[in-house]
Amino acid sequence: MGKKSGAVAHVLLDQYGRTYASEAGIKLRDSPGSLYQILVLAHLLSARIKADIAVAAARALFDAGMRDARRMAEASWQQRVDALGEGGYRRYDERTATQLGDAAELLRREYRGDLRRLRQAGDPKKLLRDFPGIGPSGVDIFLREVQGIWPEFAPYIDSKALQGAERVGLPKTPKALARLVKEDDLPRLAAGLVRVALDKRAAEEVRAAA
Repeated sequence: MGKKSGAVAHVLLDQYGRTYASEAGIKLRDSPGSLYQILVLAHLLSARIKADIAVAAARALFDAGMRDARRMAEASWQQRVDALGEGGYRRYDERTATQLGDAAELLRREYRGDLRRLRQAGDPKKLLRDFPGIGPSGVDIFLREVQGIWPEFAPYIDSKALQGAERVGLPKTPKALARLVKEDDLPRLAAGLVRVALDKRAAEEVRAAA
């Protein structure tokens, strides 16, 4: 089982181990801009919409200049709607545009636009829920993506990632999964597990290749 699990994890990283942050063009850094962009991405990904559309919408927002809390807050509601629409995020665009503006204002007001201050202020799992549009799944997505720079949360393998682990025959606990890869690869492993949880055919490909 150990050898087989290692082979599956290797194939998973190789074929599907791309984080959603990297797909959205976000450079993972413990900096206000990077962390804010991951929060926006987590917000978009947590809606009932295809992941590739959420990623495209995040890129469109960032390309339109809304790369930090100040610029998001200062953008007009219509500018946010237009960027979301450009990314194909049309089903929830109006509500999401409002939530993004309100969340940016909250971040500026409470943490001076810097999520590192939130990390210092208390339990991010609880405090992140204060942001409009960020529910339990949004918190999971955010912490899954930032565990490489906020190591106190690693290994962060949430319930969706554990579904992926079961689908490809890997261990069903975060600690056991973490032993299969290098610490630096944990965000990629978690993302790969989510991808196979969402795509049965991808899971079959991984199992077959391993």
